[in-house]
Amino acid sequence: MENLKILIDEQKLHARIDEIAKQIEEEYKGKEITLICILKGSVFFTVDLAKRINGDVKLEFIRVSSYGEGTESTGEIKMKLDLKDSIQGKDVIVVEDIIDTGRTLSYLIEYLKMKKPKSVKLCTLLDKPERRVKKNVKVDYTGFQIPDKFVVGYGLDWDERYRNLPYIGYIEN
Repeated sequence: MENLKILIDEQKLHARIDEIAKQIEEEYKGKEITLICILKGSVFFTVDLAKRINGDVKLEFIRVSSYGEGTESTGEIKMKLDLKDSIQGKDVIVVEDIIDTGRTLSYLIEYLKMKKPKSVKLCTLLDKPERRVKKNVKVDYTGFQIPDKFVVGYGLDWDERYRNLPYIGYIEN
């Protein structure tokens, strides 16, 4: 696609993921962590993050969506796949690819808290704070703050395309 421009290259992505992994490792020394991967977008980030954390890491998967086939959130959150195992009494880090309005994460964090984990933290690769509608969404680990552009690559898609790009790009109009 000729209108695709690189926003964050592969080298910068991996260097930042290394830093986040080290930070998590320090904060959870000697503790088991459950990373909750929000499918499908954050799978690349979650796997790379998990591989870099030296310690006891478990993976869980959940799928929620507020996007249809367009580039704007519909605002309606749909649970498409729930957790397989209990998170009661566990230290949990929700891993997201991108936080935009915060609606999905606001809903999801409240939903997960009802399952009585010991702690819930939020890790996102990309953050668009200027688009935030839900101000109660507190991000504990952020990869990059980005401008309000529609981004693809490294798990992020446009109508299920471009997830496999090794970098974060944006579509220039």
